[in-house]
Amino acid sequence: MSEPTLKARELDAGDELASLRAAFVLEDEVVYLDGNSLGALPVSVPGRVEDVVRRQWGELRIRSWEESGWWTAPERIGDRIAPLVGAGPGQIVVGDSTSVNVFKALVGAVRLAGEGRDEILVDATTFPTDGYIAGSAARMTGCGIRPVVPAEVPAALSERTAAVLLNHVDYRTGRLHDLPGLTAAVRAAGAVAVWDLCHSAGALPVGLDEHGVDLAVGCTYKYLNGGPGSPAYLYVRRDLQDRFDSPLPGWNSHAEPFGMRPAYEPAAGALRGRVGTPDILSMLALEAALDVWEGVSIDAVRAKSLALTDFFLECVGAYVPRGRVASLTPVAHEQRGSQVALRCDDAGKIMKRLIERGVVGDFRHPDVLRFGFTPLYVGYADVERAARVLGEVLGEVLGEALEG
Repeated sequence: MSEPTLKARELDAGDELASLRAAFVLEDEVVYLDGNSLGALPVSVPGRVEDVVRRQWGELRIRSWEESGWWTAPERIGDRIAPLVGAGPGQIVVGDSTSVNVFKALVGAVRLAGEGRDEILVDATTFPTDGYIAGSAARMTGCGIRPVVPAEVPAALSERTAAVLLNHVDYRTGRLHDLPGLTAAVRAAGAVAVWDLCHSAGALPVGLDEHGVDLAVGCTYKYLNGGPGSPAYLYVRRDLQDRFDSPLPGWNSHAEPFGMRPAYEPAAGALRGRVGTPDILSMLALEAALDVWEGVSIDAVRAKSLALTDFFLECVGAYVPRGRVASLTPVAHEQRGSQVALRCDDAGKIMKRLIERGVVGDFRHPDVLRFGFTPLYVGYADVERAARVLGEVLGEVLGEALEG
């Protein structure tokens, strides 16, 4: 038995989160390392969704808006997400997609910044949609837009800066950016900080309240396991809520939504982040998925995440021939999210073969293998197996190239 295999068994034996694996639908023969794209299905979700469809919708019908709590779901579920991102209650509302919430947050941020500020800084390494939305928000608000690498944001800030849109974790490399330091720099410059938490919420501590973040958005289908297309969320810091002016004022965010008044008057608090009728089926599936977090410490999740990624890099070093891959993910813990990105030739072909062999990660064009580590259901034996199979596949592909 190899040394990495023995170490994996030892680490699994001491894993305080190991019992949570039973809360998910997983195949023993598959190592699932793509939870940073789509989280695994919690076992509690199918039954809950069946109840929503058959009883709440099928029997109670419209009464469920009140009797089943449909109407208050966006803020109720927001309060369940809040502890996972370090926010107090009453500051997060669930609904719409991440893209729509980025738009609301960014336009709202420019309006909060006030007169005389006409530039938006956007993370130059951002997920493309954030960049597209930022460009549209800039055109609508009369702002210029400037892409900036996160580390260069403090030097780029000026009296013209209205808002800064940043990713907490880089979706390609897994690099964790300095949310406390960058937020402080943005606020000191008089601008408004907007953070995209898609690749950090549910994987590591965020500390929205502690670090004075102004606005934040995030999805729920990755580390929060809400299901494909599950609704995103919007965080508005409590002391900004009475000034937050959403560019999408819908009837659900009206102070009197059933008053049907022609003039818009925003609701108080985080509710003004709502727009239209909530997507109840996917929202209540998300609520059921969040049950797995009851009693789970995000600090324990972070500790296991770092241990998993450390061990994966160690196993890659043991199993993969030197020079075949290069890690794009920082070694330093304070700069690492919960994924490892490896650059290699023929990455698309390699990932296809890994999936055929039961190791599921994903491929990012042109040459990146991306592996996400979800501490709630990934174990150390999974990590060892993934690295071992990666080494075998890389050896096979190299052998085929030499033969050819």
